[in-house]
Amino acid sequence: MTSDVDTAAVKPAAPVWRAHGGARRSTHALRLRASAALVGVTVLAVLLVPPLVQLDQQAVDLAAKLKPPSWAHPFGTDDVGRDLLLRCVYGLRVSLLVGVVAALTATVIGTAVGAAAGALGGRADRLVMRLVDTLSSVPHLLLGIFIVAMFRPGVWPVVISVALTHWLSTARIVRAEVLSLRSRPFVDAAVSGGSSRWRVTVRHLLPGVLPQAGLAAVLMVPHAMWHESALSFLGLGLPTHTASLGTLIQGARGSLLAGQWWPTLFPGLFLIVPTLAVAGLAGAWRERINPRRRSELML
Repeated sequence: MTSDVDTAAVKPAAPVWRAHGGARRSTHALRLRASAALVGVTVLAVLLVPPLVQLDQQAVDLAAKLKPPSWAHPFGTDDVGRDLLLRCVYGLRVSLLVGVVAALTATVIGTAVGAAAGALGGRADRLVMRLVDTLSSVPHLLLGIFIVAMFRPGVWPVVISVALTHWLSTARIVRAEVLSLRSRPFVDAAVSGGSSRWRVTVRHLLPGVLPQAGLAAVLMVPHAMWHESALSFLGLGLPTHTASLGTLIQGARGSLLAGQWWPTLFPGLFLIVPTLAVAGLAGAWRERINPRRRSELML
């Protein structure tokens, strides 16, 4: 009789556990769909709005300066009467270009350095990683300012600055993954079969680190956008006449102090929302390439 009572008391726990896991999976799926939708809207806005909207984003109308949001100007106007919605879309276009190109360049550099360090090992590995540690000790923004200061303001100096200051984390990730792959049986079999170190690296080690490197590149895009915005806000990135999210926020400082909030709010939202969307997609990717972590999250 006692065992029957104990069994009856224990049985309801299983459906509750499954329901909890189902609710967690439902929330995860909703977050993934929302992130994908935001990324899709961002890409469509960047690609379609400039050719479809036949307006000059540099057109000045002093009679309409600092107008609050309205039907004619959903995001209002800036201090010289330019439509803020159109300026934000063009600014997102430039910031996204800088972020994507810089992230891809930094990922290529970091993957090459990390793979070489992990594959060579020994003194070469220690020398490369000490170099990485030394560069990591310098703040990214400070090093980026030093690099940008050597060029005229423009898109490509910012891309070079962000790429040369953001490959360090990717190098560490790739090196750690290469060291893990070197102990796998298929690598031992390839070495025993007479494969050279170069062939083992290209045929076996690099394909194994590509998912991690790709994830690092995706996560680096919003980080590069924020870095570009910081440089432009300081007046060291893009020229002031070029619409980027950083230059828009930098140009709206005086308006914010005067009580006009929209020239600062909407460029900031155009920077924050894509960052959250990309982070959501990257989180789903991380769980996919790491099944153990995904199973732990679903419990």
